[in-house]
Amino acid sequence: MYSEWRSLQLVIQSDRGHMSVLHSYPNNVGKDVAHAVVRPLGQGLNSSSVSSNESILKTDKEVKWTMEVLCYGLTLPLDGETVKLCVDVYTDWIMALVSRRDSIPQPIIKDPNLYVQTILKHLQNLFVPRIEYAHNQITLCLRVLAAVQKLAHDSANMSRETWEVLLLFLLQINDTLLAAPTIAGGLAENLADKLIGVLFEVWFLACTRCFPTPPYWKTAREMLANWRHHPAVVEQWSKVICALTSRLLQFTYGPSFPPFKVPDEDASLIPAEMDNDCVAQTWFRVLHMLSNPVDLSNPAIISTTPKFQEQLLNVSGMAQELIHHPCLKQLPQIFFRAMRGISCLVDAFLGIARINIIRERLPPYGISRPRSDSAPPTPVNRLSMPQASSTMNTTPPHSRRMRSVTVTKATVKASSGSTAHPPKVTHQTSTTSPLSSPNQTSSEPRPLPAPTRPKVNSVLNLFGQWLFDAGLVHCRLHSGMNRDGSMTASFIQILLSYKSCMTTPAGLDVRRKPSQISTENMVANPLFDANEFPDNYEAGRAEACGTLCRIFCSKKTGEEILPVYLSRFYMVLIQGLQINDFICRPVVASIILNSPALFCSDLKGIDVLVPYFISALETILPDRELSKFKAYVNPTELRRASIHILLSMMPLPHHFGTVKAEVLLEGKFSSEESSAHDKPVTFLSLKLRLVNVLIGALQTETDHNNTQMILGAMLNIVQDSALLEAIGSQTELNVGDNTHVSLKSHSRNSSGISMTSTGSSEATTPDSERPAQALLRDYALHTDTATGLLIRSIHLVTQRLNSQWRQDMSISLAALELLSGLAKVKVSVDSSDRKRAVSSVCSYIVYQCSRPAPFHSRDLHSMIVAAFQCLCVWLTEHPDMLNEKDCLIEVLEIVELGISGSKSKTSDQEVRYKGDKELNPASMRVKDAAEATLTCIMQLLGAFPSPSGPASPCSLLNEETLIKYSRLTSTSKNHFRYFVLDNSIILAMLEQPLGNDQNPCPSVTVLLRGMSGRHAWTMQLHHQPRGSRANQKAFVPEPHPPPKGNMGIKFNVKHRPFPEEVDKIPFVKADLSIPDLHEIVTDQMEVQHEKLKKLMANQILYENALEKNSEERLSKTIFPDPDTECSPPPPAQEFQTARLLLSHFGFLSLEALKEPGNSRLPPHLIALDSTLAGFFDDISYLDLLPCRPFETVFIFYMKPGQKTSQEILRNVESTSNVQSNFLEFLLSLGWPVNVGKHPGWTGHISTSWLINTTGGSEEDTLSPDDTGGGIFNGEKNALYYADALTEIAFVVPSFVESSTDSLESGLGTQEMETQMDLLPSLLKQAPLTLELFPNHSDNLGNSQRPSPTQKSKRLPLGRTVPPLGPETKVVVVWVERFDDIENFPLTDLLPETSTGVETTTNSSTSLRTTASDKDVPVVFIHPLRTGLFRIKVQGATGKFSMVIPLVDGMVVSRRALGFLVRQTIINICRRKRLESDSYNPPHVRRKQKIADIVHKYRNKLLEPEFYTSLFQEVGPKPLNP
Repeated sequence: MYSEWRSLQLVIQSDRGHMSVLHSYPNNVGKDVAHAVVRPLGQGLNSSSVSSNESILKTDKEVKWTMEVLCYGLTLPLDGETVKLCVDVYTDWIMALVSRRDSIPQPIIKDPNLYVQTILKHLQNLFVPRIEYAHNQITLCLRVLAAVQKLAHDSANMSRETWEVLLLFLLQINDTLLAAPTIAGGLAENLADKLIGVLFEVWFLACTRCFPTPPYWKTAREMLANWRHHPAVVEQWSKVICALTSRLLQFTYGPSFPPFKVPDEDASLIPAEMDNDCVAQTWFRVLHMLSNPVDLSNPAIISTTPKFQEQLLNVSGMAQELIHHPCLKQLPQIFFRAMRGISCLVDAFLGIARINIIRERLPPYGISRPRSDSAPPTPVNRLSMPQASSTMNTTPPHSRRMRSVTVTKATVKASSGSTAHPPKVTHQTSTTSPLSSPNQTSSEPRPLPAPTRPKVNSVLNLFGQWLFDAGLVHCRLHSGMNRDGSMTASFIQILLSYKSCMTTPAGLDVRRKPSQISTENMVANPLFDANEFPDNYEAGRAEACGTLCRIFCSKKTGEEILPVYLSRFYMVLIQGLQINDFICRPVVASIILNSPALFCSDLKGIDVLVPYFISALETILPDRELSKFKAYVNPTELRRASIHILLSMMPLPHHFGTVKAEVLLEGKFSSEESSAHDKPVTFLSLKLRLVNVLIGALQTETDHNNTQMILGAMLNIVQDSALLEAIGSQTELNVGDNTHVSLKSHSRNSSGISMTSTGSSEATTPDSERPAQALLRDYALHTDTATGLLIRSIHLVTQRLNSQWRQDMSISLAALELLSGLAKVKVSVDSSDRKRAVSSVCSYIVYQCSRPAPFHSRDLHSMIVAAFQCLCVWLTEHPDMLNEKDCLIEVLEIVELGISGSKSKTSDQEVRYKGDKELNPASMRVKDAAEATLTCIMQLLGAFPSPSGPASPCSLLNEETLIKYSRLTSTSKNHFRYFVLDNSIILAMLEQPLGNDQNPCPSVTVLLRGMSGRHAWTMQLHHQPRGSRANQKAFVPEPHPPPKGNMGIKFNVKHRPFPEEVDKIPFVKADLSIPDLHEIVTDQMEVQHEKLKKLMANQILYENALEKNSEERLSKTIFPDPDTECSPPPPAQEFQTARLLLSHFGFLSLEALKEPGNSRLPPHLIALDSTLAGFFDDISYLDLLPCRPFETVFIFYMKPGQKTSQEILRNVESTSNVQSNFLEFLLSLGWPVNVGKHPGWTGHISTSWLINTTGGSEEDTLSPDDTGGGIFNGEKNALYYADALTEIAFVVPSFVESSTDSLESGLGTQEMETQMDLLPSLLKQAPLTLELFPNHSDNLGNSQRPSPTQKSKRLPLGRTVPPLGPETKVVVVWVERFDDIENFPLTDLLPETSTGVETTTNSSTSLRTTASDKDVPVVFIHPLRTGLFRIKVQGATGKFSMVIPLVDGMVVSRRALGFLVRQTIINICRRKRLESDSYNPPHVRRKQKIADIVHKYRNKLLEPEFYTSLFQEVGPKPLNP
C-alpha cells in the first residue's frame, strides 16, 4: 500500500535532536550542571507568588542554553528531583501552544512551534527505561503523556511541522519501550496501554487537523508490526478500528442503517469534527496498520524484529531460546484478540452484530477472551507480509489508490455480538463464558442479516485473506511441506501436501485413515512440542473459521461468489472438521455454531462437505455430556446448532440419490492407481449415518427446544422415505425453474472439491472413538426403509414419552404431534407396532390423570387433551385396530377414565358399574376430549368419508329436502315431529313415506341432530330378517287348501252321557225323592203339556226339513264358498310410525317421561313444540355449528424486491409470475372445490357449510393453466383438505379492484331464495351475535377493517351466523428471495385474511386475538436452486414452545413439502386452541345449543296428553273461515 513511499525509520534513527552538549562532558559535570540549573526553574514554577513565578529566562540564547541542560537532565537517574523538575519545566513550556503563562519564557511564547518541536525531541530521553526507581519513571511518563494529550486536544495554532514532530515523538517513545521483548513488571508492560492509546488518540487528532502524509503512515505500520507481542497494542487497535467503523457505517449506509454501537469511551477517541472523507481515509489506513494479524500465530515472525535480534545478540542464545521468550507465550491470546476484532467488524458489515458493552463481564486480562467490542480487520493485499510466510495470495487484486477504495453500501442491522471462548493456554484453565453462536440466546431464533448487506465477495475482499490464512493456522502438514519452518499453512500448501501424500502408498493410507496419522509423517517442528502443537492458537483459528462461516451463510439469493473464495472456504472447513486423534474441538465447535444455515444458502458445491459435517455431528450429538467441549462452548447451544445443520442435511440423501461425489482433490492430484477406499460415494449411502445421528441425538438430548427440533426432523425423514418408496426409486433431478444447471454440474463442477473418506466411522483410540459407533451397531437394522424408520421412531418416542418426557409439557406435546404425524404416513406396519403407539398414549393419559391433585393444572390438562387428540388420529387412520378385543377394551377404558375420572375395572377392585360411580373427571376439558374420542370411535371409525364426501361428515339432507321428496303436497316443515333424547339428540321425525318407497310398511325418516352433527336415517319395520326379504314381492294372501275327495267312513254311534253300568245300580230313597212328571201333572197341566209336545214335534219336523234343505243346497254349492270363505285383511297403509319407533326403543315408558328426582336434567324423552316462533331459526343455527375444527390458511407469493401488498396480490394472476413448483405445492395441500357447491368450510363464513345449493355454473370450471393460483381466492374456488378430525381451507388472495359489484355475496340466487322464509322471524329477532355493535366497523382493529382491494362478503338474507371464535389463521408465504422475509408486509395483508369469524366472536376477544401481527403464525417457503425448500417459521411459538414438524431452518424435499406444511398448520391450530381460555370443542358447542333449544321450545305436556299426541296427526292446520 505504501511501497512507493519512503519510511521515516532511518530519519528517526539518525536524528540527534535528543542529544545535549552536556553528553560530551563527563557524567558528574552534566549531573552537577543540570542539578544547579533546574532547581531555580523548578522553584519558580512551584512558587505561589506572581513575581517569583515569572520566568527568569529572557532571551532566546538563554532559553536554548537552558534547554540543553534540561535535555541532559532527562537522562539522569531518578534518585533525586532533577528529572522530575525537568519534566515539570518542559510540561509547562509546551503549553505555550495552548495558552500563555508567566512561567513560560518570552522567546517560547513568540515562536512556540519551534521550541515545542525541540522539547518533544528532548522528552524522548525520559522514556529510556531505567532499572532503578521504575515507579517514579512511570509517574513522570504518564505526566508527559497527559501533557501531550492536552497539547494535541487544545492547541489551535500548531503547525504541520509540529504535528509531524509530535507523531514521530509518539512513534519513537512507543518503539523505544514496546519493540523490545517484554520484561515482566517492566516499564513497557505498565505503560503499554497508555502509550498506544495516546498514540492513536493524537494520530486521529492529526488526521482531523493535519492529515499525515504517506511516509508517516508507512512508518507507523512498520513500527507497529514490531510491537504486536504486547496485548495492549492489538487491544487498542481493536478499539479504535471499531470506533472508526461505527462512524464509517453511519454515513456510508445512510440514516436507515442501525448504528454500530461501541462504548462511549471508545467512540470519544474519534474527534467529532472529523469529516466523512477523513473518516473513510483514516479507517482504511488504520485497518492495515497492524499488518497481517495472522503473523501473530507465528513466533518466528514476531521474534525476527531488530529489537528481538538485539536481545539475541546480547544473551548469545540460540533461536529456540529466543522463540521461547516468556513474552511470546501471550501470542495465542493476542492472536485470538485480533481474530476476534476482525470477527466483530465482519458482523457489523453483514448486519448481524451489535457491539455490546460486555467488557465488564469479562475476567481479568491474563486468561480471558478479548473485548467483544474490539474488531481488527484483515488486509487486502500481501505486500507487507514478511518473507518467512509462503502464503500465496488468491484474493483478487485491489486498487492501490486510497481514494478508490470504498465500502460497498449495505444496510447492516445491529444485533448482539458474537462471543468466544478464551484460548487454551498451558497451565491455565478458563472458566469464562464459552464460545457461542452469534446473535442467539437460549431459544431465540437467529436474526437474518441485513437485507442490503454487502456481497460476500466484497466482505471477503476486505477480510478474506486474513481469515482464510487464520483458518488454516497450524494445520498439520505432511512430509515434504513447510520446509521454511513457518507455522502458518496456506491454501496452496494444503493442496501440495495432499498432492505429495497421494503419490506414495503411505500417503494414500494416511488419506484413507486420518485417525491413524502418526507423528513420523509430520514435519519435524523445531518450535513446539508435538503434544502442544495444535492447541496453542486454536481459539484464534476457531474465531476465524466461525467468521468465515457467518460470511458465507449471509449469501443472498442468486448471489455469485468467486470460485477461489469457495474453494478456500471449503478447504478451511475440511481441515477444521477433521475428526481424528488430532481433532481441534474449538474449531469444530466454532464451525458448527456458525454454520446453521450453510446448507440452506445455495452455495455451489457445498454438498460435498456433507460427509465431514456428518462426522462432526457423530462426535457431538450422540454424546450426552460433551465434556470435552464444555471448556469451549455451551453444550446446549452447540447441540442446537448441530441439530440445525442436521435438519438442513436430512433430505439430501433422498434428493441426490445415487449421485456420486469424488474423493477430495482426486480428480486433479491422484494417480491412476486407486483403491477401493478412494471410490466415489453416493449421497444415498449417507442416509444411514444421518438417521443414526438423528436417533442418537434424540436419545441423548435433554434440552426441550432441541428435542422438539429432532422430533420434527424424524417426521420429515419418515414421510420423505415413505413417499419416495411409494413413487419408486427415482431420483428427483428436477430443479427450480430459475436454474438450468444439472445436478451433476452443481455437485462437482461448481467447486472442484469433493468428499473424502474422513467420515469413516473407524477409531483407533478410546479418546477418538465417537459415540456414534454404538448407534451404528444398534440401529442399523431396517432403518434404511420407511417401514423400519417408522417402527424405530414409534419405539423411541413411545418409550421416552412414558419415561423422561411425560413431565415436560413442550416435549410431550411435540412427541404427541410426531405420533399423530406418523399415524398418517402411508406405510404398512404390523398391528403390534400400531398397538404399541396407541397403548403408549393410553398409558400416558393414565399417568397424567393419576398424578396428585397439586400437580393438576390447566397445562397438565392440556397435555391430556392433546393425548386424546393423538389417540383419535391413530384410531381414524387405522380403524381396524379396534377389531382386536384387547385394543378396544384398552381404548374404551381410557375414554371411561376421561369421562368419569376412574375405571370401572381395576386390577385390585371389583367391577363398578356406571350407575354406581360418581362422575369426577380430571377437568371438564378432559371430559370433553374423552367424549370427543368416544364420538370418534362410535360414529367416525369405518364411516369416513361419509356418502356426502370428506367435505361433510354430516348428512346434506334437512327438513326442506326431505319434504320435497315426500308424498306430501305441502312443503311445510310442520309435518315433522320433534323429540329430544337424553337432552343431547334432537329427533325430527317425518312419518310420511318418501316417494321412492315401493312396499307399504311402517317407515319413518329421522333427522338426528346431536353433538357429532346431523344424520338422516330412514327406518322401516319388518317382521322378517333381511335375508328373507331379499326376494320378497308384494303381499299375497295364502289360498284355501284344495278339498279332498275321500271323506272317509261315517259311523253311527249312539253316545251315552253315562255308561251302561249306571242303569244296573239300584235306586235308593234319595233317588226317589224327586217324583216323576206324570205323578205331579194335573188335568189342567196335562192340557198344557200336550200342547207343548205338539209344538216340540212341529219344531223338530221343521228343523229336520231345514237341515235337509241345507244339505241339499250345500251339496249343490262349489267349494270353497266365496261368501263364507275367510280371507286375511288387506295391508295397512297408514302407520303411526313415530309412536312405534319410540315404543320399540323403550322411550315411551312411564319412567322415561318422568322428571329425574335429584337432577336438573329434563326427562329422557321430551317433545318440542315446533310451532313456536324462532324454532326453525334455532334449528338452522344449530346446523351451522361445525362438527370439526376448521382452519384457514392464506397463501401469498412474494417475488424479489416486493414490499407492498398490491404487488404481492397481483403475482398470482398469471402463471408467468410464479414458479411452477408453487402451483404444484398448492395442489399438494388440498383439492380444488367450487365454493358455491361446497358443503364444507370455504375460508369465509358467508359461503361455508351450505346445503340445498345449486350455485356455481358450468362456466366456473377450474382453468389452472392460465392462473398463478389466484383462481383459489375464495370467491368461486378454493383449495380444501379434510380428514375425519379437521378441515382446512387454503385461500390464495388476489388483487381485486374495489367496486359496487364487490358487495355481491358470491352465492347462488337459489340459496338466497331458500332462506327467504326466515326473513319474517329475523325481522323480529335480533341476529344471534355477541357483538356490541354488530354492523359497526369503527370499533374494529386495523387488521379487521376491510381492505380496499378485498371483496367484502356479506351474509345472505336470512342467514345468521353463530359465534365460532376464537379462530387461528395461518399465513404461508412463498418467497423467491430469502432476504425479503423481513420486508413481508404482514400488517397490510391481514385485511385480506378475513374469514368472517372475526365479527361473530366477542369484540374484546376478537381484538385481543387479532391486534398483534406477531401472533399470526407465518410459514415462509424459499425454493433453493437444488430443488429443495428452506423453511422459516415465525409467530408459531407460544406458551407451549415451538410446533413441529416444520421448524425454523429446516430443509424439506419437494415430495414431502405439502404434507409437512399441512401437518404443521394442523398442529399450530391445535396448539392455539389449547392455549385459548375461551375455546370450546365443536361437540360441546352443539351440546350447549341443543340444551338451549330444549329450554326454549320444550312442550310441557302431561303424560296422558303426551300419549294422546302420539296418536294424532301433525301438519299444517286448516285455517278457520
